[in-house]
Amino acid sequence: MKRFQGYTMAHFQKDLISGFIVGVIALPLGMAFAIASGVNPEYGIYTTIVAGILISLFGGSKYQIGGPTGAFIPILLGIVLTYGYENLLVAGFLSGIMLVLFGVLRLGSLIKFIPRPVTIGFTAGIAVIIFAGQIPNFLGLNVRKHEAFIDNMKEIWTHLHDVNIYSVIIASIGLVVLLLAPKVAPKIPSPLLSLVVSSLFSFFLLENKVATIGSVYGEIPNTLPHVSVPHFTLEHIYEMIRPAFVIAMLGAIESLLSAVVADGMTGEKHHSNRELIGQGIANIVTPFFGGIPATGAIARTATNIKSGATSPLSGIIHGLVVLAILLVFSPYASHIPLASMAPILMIVAWNMSERKEFIHVLKMKSADSIVLVITFVLTIFVNLTIAVEVGLILAVLLFVKRMTDVFQVFKVLPDEQKKKVSPRMVEQGRDCPQISIYTIDGPLFFGVAQMFEQSIMSTINHTPRVLILRMSKVPYMDQTGEANLASLVEHFQSKGGIIFVSGIQQQPKEMLKRCGLYDKIGEENFFEHTGEALKTAFLHINQTQCVGCKHFAFSECRQLCHIQAEQAVNHFKTEYVGGNK
Repeated sequence: MKRFQGYTMAHFQKDLISGFIVGVIALPLGMAFAIASGVNPEYGIYTTIVAGILISLFGGSKYQIGGPTGAFIPILLGIVLTYGYENLLVAGFLSGIMLVLFGVLRLGSLIKFIPRPVTIGFTAGIAVIIFAGQIPNFLGLNVRKHEAFIDNMKEIWTHLHDVNIYSVIIASIGLVVLLLAPKVAPKIPSPLLSLVVSSLFSFFLLENKVATIGSVYGEIPNTLPHVSVPHFTLEHIYEMIRPAFVIAMLGAIESLLSAVVADGMTGEKHHSNRELIGQGIANIVTPFFGGIPATGAIARTATNIKSGATSPLSGIIHGLVVLAILLVFSPYASHIPLASMAPILMIVAWNMSERKEFIHVLKMKSADSIVLVITFVLTIFVNLTIAVEVGLILAVLLFVKRMTDVFQVFKVLPDEQKKKVSPRMVEQGRDCPQISIYTIDGPLFFGVAQMFEQSIMSTINHTPRVLILRMSKVPYMDQTGEANLASLVEHFQSKGGIIFVSGIQQQPKEMLKRCGLYDKIGEENFFEHTGEALKTAFLHINQTQCVGCKHFAFSECRQLCHIQAEQAVNHFKTEYVGGNK
């Protein structure tokens, strides 16, 4: 494999160290994300092991670290509460198939073009949901989890009188350690240090006074995950298609964003479609081990690079480290207080909130600000599925509106002083009745196609002999644009007119050829430059009409008018004077 070309023992040592560090960080995060998603903590560990190894083996980035992430929490919790854990496995499996298809169909580059206001909106919304979801654990409240954000807030409000002061103390200790650790002990992963310090404090001083993983979820098994086949039925598959699609889209966005961050840190370039296939394989296999959906984790990937990783082997080692810790230390993990997990997830939510970008887009007070707010609000108060769908639809509609606004069709005539055509040269009393020239500026697609045809028809009060369409500024044409152009061509040709096209780009030209319009216009009527089209146009006009014309739209007009006048005089002399009529 090219990724291991020139690999040496020195590289292995670096991968070993970075894999160990990231593995130690990934363990508490895997448990925390699983708990926040409404499933047992061991399923988060299984995901970290299985998905982490497979993503490193089959992905398109040398440094990507995969596993459960905070971005999935709202959608996974919603699935668990609505459909149950078994159906979550079905959704994860289906999302894996979709991700593989995304990669096979080479959609990797397209997914990266999802509008930024949409991604910022749902990411910030997810951050709010994660942060708010940890308030009960921080305060030690025994509340029911609901899918709706409002219901969860009401639940917290009605149980505020039951605050467990001991949980608040443990969570506060963990939060202080999280904030101070990067400054005091930068080489030790702050989530791990926070978890250890707050857990030891709870175990020795506040035993049985705060809820722990063991008291709520039972003992974490110190065995390898058992392989079992999720319960697939056509009904379950149909129910899970939409949630699975959102998981796949979110996973694709997160993983490719993480890979781009890795590229920026290392100067290398990932393979986006291979990355999607690797993510898909991981999500297909992980449900058979009871794992939840996984994707590329930006923070862990960045830590992997900063720790000296040189190849995907560091990601494989990270999974094996988590497996080793599971087999040896899992009994101790049962004593971790849920209050110790709360500040870790709150900091994760704060870091992923993209607050600076959110405020920046809001300050612009543009259409993007509206898309951002709507996506953000729907993510929090409805669900992520609807938020992404509505956000994308709004973004598409706004894009069409913007393209419509910038699309222009204007009638032009040559400006002899500036040696180019200009719309300002078209004036009343200065417009050729036989040759009309139009410049089309912008993509000719469904949003502007009808306006294109109407713009030309409404500004022509007669049918000219020759219509020249300048299309050098049309980068793209779709089927609707072609259909409207075909209608225009048919109308002019039925009136005996001729259409010339100049400067057409490759994509529109191919579209016209596929649809047969290229041959209908005639290959001889396509020109590289407008000047060539104009010279040919003078060969098709009725030059006798130029006699007495005072428009003088073109430089050739005076000469044509003079020639035709002389010919008319000579004809008169020949027929009437010389012939004695």
